[in-house]
Amino acid sequence: MMTAAVRREWPLLLSYGTAAIFYLRHEQMLARMESPMWATIAFVWLFAVILVSAFAVVRHSEILASLVGEPFGTLILTLAITAIEVMMIAAVMLTGPPVSFLARDTMFAVMMIVFNGMAGLALLLGGLRYHEQSYNLQGANSFLAVILPLAVICLVLPNFTVSGEGPTLSTLHEVFVIVMSLALYGVFLAIQTLTHRKYFLGPGEREEAPHAAEIGATPWHGTLLVAHIVPIVLLSKQIALPIEFGVNLFNSPETVVGFLVAVLVLSPESLAALRAALANQMQRSINLLLGSVLASISLTIPAVLVIGLLTERTVILGLAPVDMIMLVLTLALSMLTFASGRANALLGAVHLLLFFAYLLLIFER
Repeated sequence: MMTAAVRREWPLLLSYGTAAIFYLRHEQMLARMESPMWATIAFVWLFAVILVSAFAVVRHSEILASLVGEPFGTLILTLAITAIEVMMIAAVMLTGPPVSFLARDTMFAVMMIVFNGMAGLALLLGGLRYHEQSYNLQGANSFLAVILPLAVICLVLPNFTVSGEGPTLSTLHEVFVIVMSLALYGVFLAIQTLTHRKYFLGPGEREEAPHAAEIGATPWHGTLLVAHIVPIVLLSKQIALPIEFGVNLFNSPETVVGFLVAVLVLSPESLAALRAALANQMQRSINLLLGSVLASISLTIPAVLVIGLLTERTVILGLAPVDMIMLVLTLALSMLTFASGRANALLGAVHLLLFFAYLLLIFER
């Protein structure tokens, strides 16, 4: 049994081996990035390895979820994915120019992909299979009550403040956003895990205390989860080089970088949310999707702002006018979608329409 468990951890050998190759041969790898073919091979290789490692993180997160119960299970997965996101953005930021748009583009991409792409697909597929699915309205509203003000303050307000240069925040504003975001998320965690846990359980679902035998396996899976996250962090800086080269080579919009980072980070969690919707576990799907947006915006933005303050980099947060319209439309639609406690295929189709519009607007304004 132990041998089979060790064999399942083959991604560790792949990811740490890849990290060793890229770090030991860093100079040679860097010189080859001038070749479009090599840059493409390096990007596909690193993207695949990071994705495999991310799925391993999700696998251990889901096992931990079954051991500790809800809502702690989805919280573990959300925080693990958010940690990967922060590391990737930080790695790309630190290798890029002193003025960074990456956090803004990634946050916007996360919201469009989750709210419109993945939530839309989950609602559509779940609705087609079960016609109508139920979830806890109070839980969904709790997520939205924190996401809406944070999204507007972080991504819209910088366009209208006059104390900073351009769509940025002043140092005082940045400190306020850092403290406010972390404080709000802390209050939300207290609600989710302590005082109002029932809000995040599906209709008829009961809290279950884990068995003592199951608790014993928690440290093992927690250690492996961290072990799979480490190579992702190590390889994040390496994948930044072929991404930047490809954007410059094909004269692609800078927003493509944020989109790629968001896709890479969200893929495993999105798959878990889709599986939950298809298994008629809409509450778990919503907890994963809305929880990922909330954790991203309330933890990633403060982390990026701290990095900007420490390294004296300018962090651009204000969205372009077209993106602001898409954001406001998405938030308004989400308030309507999660206002009844019941989901159906029509709501999913409307969200997918907005997602396709977002994809179009990346390349054609």
